[in-house]
Amino acid sequence: MRLFAPLIALCLAVPAAHAQCGGPFSTFVDGLRSEAVSKGHDRATVNAFFGSVRQDPKVLRADRAQGVFQMPFIEFSRRLISQNRIDRGRAMAKKYSRVFDRIEREFGVSRGVLLAFWAFETDYGGFQGDFNTLNALTTLAHDCRRPHLFRPQIFAALELYEHGDFEPARTTGAWAGEIGMVQMLPRDIIENGVDGDGDGHVRLKTSAPDALMSGGNMLSHLGWRAGEPWLQEVRVPEGLDWSLTGPGQTLTVADWARMGVRPRAGQLANGSLPASIILPQGRKGPAFIAYPNFQVYFEWNQSFTYVLTAAYFATRLEGGQVYDAGNPEAGLSGAQMKQLQTRLQAKGYDVGKIDGILGSGTRAAVQAEQKRLGLPADAWPTAALLSRL
Repeated sequence: MRLFAPLIALCLAVPAAHAQCGGPFSTFVDGLRSEAVSKGHDRATVNAFFGSVRQDPKVLRADRAQGVFQMPFIEFSRRLISQNRIDRGRAMAKKYSRVFDRIEREFGVSRGVLLAFWAFETDYGGFQGDFNTLNALTTLAHDCRRPHLFRPQIFAALELYEHGDFEPARTTGAWAGEIGMVQMLPRDIIENGVDGDGDGHVRLKTSAPDALMSGGNMLSHLGWRAGEPWLQEVRVPEGLDWSLTGPGQTLTVADWARMGVRPRAGQLANGSLPASIILPQGRKGPAFIAYPNFQVYFEWNQSFTYVLTAAYFATRLEGGQVYDAGNPEAGLSGAQMKQLQTRLQAKGYDVGKIDGILGSGTRAAVQAEQKRLGLPADAWPTAALLSRL
């Protein structure tokens, strides 16, 4: 389900003699073999590892077809969150309560957070993807869109193979090369994998304790702050300065409270914590206050809509109420969003790819133009804004 793989802290250097990407696939694989041997891997092991690798055109089609992320938050979250998923999540929380207790004790990650990822990534392990992982990684590394992201993962998979935790011909997962119940890339497994069940291996496909402990460890290494909240639904006053809202802008919790922001239930977090007000569909739709841990979600996945939905679902799994959808203004169609992005780009804004997705770059540009035009700067694009531009 993930739009992008997690960020990689270090990309391995590629010798100039080996092609970074492109060219005949067989020649590219020969280059990978040579590079692996030059890194000190046994030649016979390398040949066995790459013996079955094939290019997979289905991987490239999947990479280019991610229209689900064009949905606005309300529609997307309602599609992903069902009562069945909530009930199953709470059942899993009871079944693996000792594992979650250990995760909270060692990594400070609340169980709802991992349960939400587990649900969205693989439906609690029920469907982990049927793409051959080595084929997927090699196909994406050969493709010249993001070779720097996927090429290092091939050599990480080779390390896992040498440890007895990867089978080139049989290991399967997502189209982007993630493996297991919480969908981790090979490099992340090496760096963050935890043997949660004590069998001497890290097997994220078949062991829920391994998968959950590894996911908690990775979130901790990505900067998760132990014992702190991540997201909370709030009420916002009509007279709020909307230009201060958005995930890229923070004030203290106390500052927001002074401006009239109130929790819909419970209490706001410590007043000294930095926080952002998130309005996924503008000032007339749902409203949330996002704490520092919310930013860690973007290290796991870079889609704003996915991240907000996962963070909100985590609160539901821990007893939170259904958000108030409000009555947001109608948004733009995919074609209109592309028109908007094109016009914003022409004005000098960095909106990334013209893809019809309301990502962080497009949101920031929309908010800046709303402010310039004297419109409520809530970062929600409407037909009126498109017309004004």
